[in-house]
Amino acid sequence: MVKTTNLIYEYNSNFEENESANLPDEPETALKGIDVSIEKGEFVAVLGRNGSGKSTFAKLINAIFTPTDGEIWVNGIDTRISERVWDIRKNVGMVFQNPDNQIIASVVEEDVAFGPENLGVPSEEIRKRVDSALKAVGMSEYAVHAPHFLSGGQKQRVAIAGVLAMSPNCIVLDEPTAMLDPSGRKDVIDTVIRLNREQGITAILITHYMDEAVKADRVIVMNGGKVAIEGTPREVFKNSAELKKIGLDVPQAAEIAQKLTERGFDLPDGILTVDELVVAVRDNIR
Repeated sequence: MVKTTNLIYEYNSNFEENESANLPDEPETALKGIDVSIEKGEFVAVLGRNGSGKSTFAKLINAIFTPTDGEIWVNGIDTRISERVWDIRKNVGMVFQNPDNQIIASVVEEDVAFGPENLGVPSEEIRKRVDSALKAVGMSEYAVHAPHFLSGGQKQRVAIAGVLAMSPNCIVLDEPTAMLDPSGRKDVIDTVIRLNREQGITAILITHYMDEAVKADRVIVMNGGKVAIEGTPREVFKNSAELKKIGLDVPQAAEIAQKLTERGFDLPDGILTVDELVVAVRDNIR
């Protein structure tokens, strides 16, 4: 689905200042030789502190940015070929951090219809896609509501529905829960998991929440524009010392399990969730 080879992306962080002062450009490198593969149907979480390059990586997948060097192929298409950008964006939907920046219509179902309308999808098919997309994200009962009356989590689910209505093979979500409360976060992540598990949609989740990454099939940790750690959630989060060194935490349950182990509890390795922790502690004190 997505394959990168020595992917490099440079940008000029002081463009306006240099332009006005007639100074030479000073490019900075956001990505420094990324080699990753994401297969169709995978749920991959990408972690990293601010400035690690994870959001830049997301925008390269959707061909919003073009590589400075190296390659990124999406569904067999080289993103550097400008004539194929439209094909890439039909295959890869993008959901951003702030749902208010993505919702443009005054009625939910009209907003969800906007994407397929621009693709030239026939009216009858659009109606089916809108109904199906709203059902998939659990928002059917809000079809004729005004988006500004919805909660943050509901708005984000409408944004996801708008992407689904374009029938993508892959959804890239760039910190979609960063502005939401815990309830809204749960609704959005549950929706992503359901779409991945039930419809086989490839999900690439950019996040800084460890508990969201735990639910992925695979985790990619970025630091300084490079891949620092990659593997299953259990493989990644057992490297707690390395994660903390680059400014990241581990899931709270894993942190508690480690502290209990240090105090003499005989707990299994790789605890990631509260449920796993409860079972392990209960078995330990019997």
